[in-house]
Amino acid sequence: MNALPAHVDIREVGPRDGFQNEPETISTAAKIDLINRLARTGLRRIEVASFVRPDVIPQLSDGVEVLQGIDVPDDVSLMVLVPNSKGLDNALRIRETFSEVAIFVSASETHNKRNVNRTIAESMADNEIIAKRIVAEDLRCAAVIATSYGCPFEGTVPLRHTLDIAEQFAAAGAVEIGFGDTTGMANPAYVGEFFTAALERLPGVEVTAHFHNTRGQGLANAYAALQVGCTSFESSFGELGGCPVPAGSTGNIASEDLISMFHEMGVATGVDLDAVIDAARAAQTVLGRKLTSHSIIAGPIDWSPTADAPSCR
Repeated sequence: MNALPAHVDIREVGPRDGFQNEPETISTAAKIDLINRLARTGLRRIEVASFVRPDVIPQLSDGVEVLQGIDVPDDVSLMVLVPNSKGLDNALRIRETFSEVAIFVSASETHNKRNVNRTIAESMADNEIIAKRIVAEDLRCAAVIATSYGCPFEGTVPLRHTLDIAEQFAAAGAVEIGFGDTTGMANPAYVGEFFTAALERLPGVEVTAHFHNTRGQGLANAYAALQVGCTSFESSFGELGGCPVPAGSTGNIASEDLISMFHEMGVATGVDLDAVIDAARAAQTVLGRKLTSHSIIAGPIDWSPTADAPSCR
C-alpha cells in the first residue's frame, strides 16, 4: 500500500452544491449564518454561490446578498460558480467578494445537453473564453468536469476522453480541475486507476476529487484517490446536495464524515471536526429534518455517550 499523504485540503461546497438541490427554502439569513460557522472551523476554501438564472435554480437566487452579507476570516478563500459568460458578467459586478471562479462541463454529451442545453464542444468554446477572462481579472480559475467516472444515460465515460477535456481546461488557464462523481457511479478500483492517470497527465494542476454518496461508496472512493496521491477534495456538510439530472442522484460526501476518516488515519486537514459537526447540526435545524451524515448521529470517534445511555453488546 502506498504511504498516505500527511495533509489534505478540503473545499466545503455545501453552500452552493448542497443548497441548490435541497427542497426546502433556505433564508438568506440562515445561509449567511451557516457560511460564517463553516468559515470558523478551520476550512480554508468554501464554495458559496452560483451565478445562474434564478428561474433555473431558485435556491441560489440570493447569491449577491449572501456574498455581501457574510463575514469570514481573511484567510478563507471564497469560490463562485458561473455557467456561462453572462454569469461571469454578473459575478464581476461584486468582484471584491470572492477570489476564485469555477467553470464546468460534463464529460457525458447527453448529461451536458440535459444539464445546460449545450454540446460539450459548445460549452468548452465558451469556457475557454471565460477562463481567460477570469485569469485577466486576477482571479483563480478552477474547472469542474461532471460525470467524470460514468453517466446514467451513456454508461462508462472513457478515461482518456475526460482527461482530454481536463487538458483543454488547463491550457485555457484553469489551475485546478475537479473530477465530479455527479450521479454516484464511481467505484474504488476505477478511482485508483483514474487519479493515477490524472495526476500523471496534469502536472502542475491541482487535481481535486469530488464524490457523491449516492450508492454508498463515497468514502471508499475518497480513500482510493488518497492512496494514489490525491490531496485535494470537495465535500458538503451534512451530506447535503446531489444532482437534479437525473432524479435520485442524492448526496455529496459529508464533510464531517470525510474529515473524520482522514483524522482517524492520521491525515491532517487543519479542520476542527467538532465545529463542522456543529455546523451540520445547525443546518439540520434550519431544514427541519434529519440529515444523513454518520457523524451527526455518532459524533467524532472520541465522543462519549452520557452515563445513563444504554450499553451495547
